[in-house]
Amino acid sequence: MTTSTAEPPGTGAGRKRPAARWWERPWIAPLALLCGTFAAFSVPPYARLDPATAPIPIWEEPGWYYPMLLTHIFGGTVLMALVTLQVWPWLRLAYPAVHRWSGRAYVVFGIPFVGVPALLIAPYSHGGTSVALINTVWALSWLAFTAIGYTMARRRRYGVHREWMLRSFALILSIPLARVSVPLLMLAALPRLESGYGGDMEALILDIAPGAAFLNTVLPLLFVEWWLKYRRPRGRGALAPRTA
Repeated sequence: MTTSTAEPPGTGAGRKRPAARWWERPWIAPLALLCGTFAAFSVPPYARLDPATAPIPIWEEPGWYYPMLLTHIFGGTVLMALVTLQVWPWLRLAYPAVHRWSGRAYVVFGIPFVGVPALLIAPYSHGGTSVALINTVWALSWLAFTAIGYTMARRRRYGVHREWMLRSFALILSIPLARVSVPLLMLAALPRLESGYGGDMEALILDIAPGAAFLNTVLPLLFVEWWLKYRRPRGRGALAPRTA
C-alpha cells in the first residue's frame, strides 16, 4: 500500500511555488480549442430542446431517454470547461482556491448530471450491442475514477488523487475526440462505400461505430497511463511522489 507525501495543490512547505509559464504547457490552448469547438458545433442542435433537430435519432421510449440525453450533453459541456481549468498547472499553482472549487464542482455536478445519465442511456446507444456495451463501460469507469479521485483528495493523498482524476479527465475528453475520429474513420472507409456497403452511408456509419467508440474510450486512457509512467514531469508542478 502506498501513501502520498504530496502537499495540497498550490501549497508548499512554507512558501508558494512559482507558477509555470504558459509556454511550458503548450497543450492547454489546443485542449481549450478542442472543448470550445465541440461546444460551438455539437451543443446548439440540442439547445432547441426539440428531438426533431437532434443530429441522432431519438428513441420515443422510454420517455426519460431524451431528457437524460440532454442532461448528459449539457452537463458534459460544463465538465469539459472544468477539465481545462483543472489540468492547467498555472491556475492550480497561482490560484489554488479556484482549482479546489472547480474540482469539487466537477465531482458534485458531474456524477448526477453526466455519469448517471450516461449509464442510463448507454443501453439505448445507436450502433448495436457493442456500442451500448462500450458506453456502459465508459459510464461505469468514469464514475469509478471520479469517486476514487475525490476519495483520495479527502484523504489528502494528492498524488494518487491527481492520477485518478487524470483518468477521469481522459474519459471526458473522449467525447469531443469522437467528433474527430468518426469523420476520419468514415474517410478511411469511403473507398469501400459501393463495394462493401452498396452505397448505403448509414450502413457504413453503423459498421464503424463500435470501432470509433472503442478507440475514443481506450486511446485517451492509454495516453494517460503512458504519461504517468514515462513522461511525468519531474520539476515544478509535477505529480507528487509516493513512498512505500
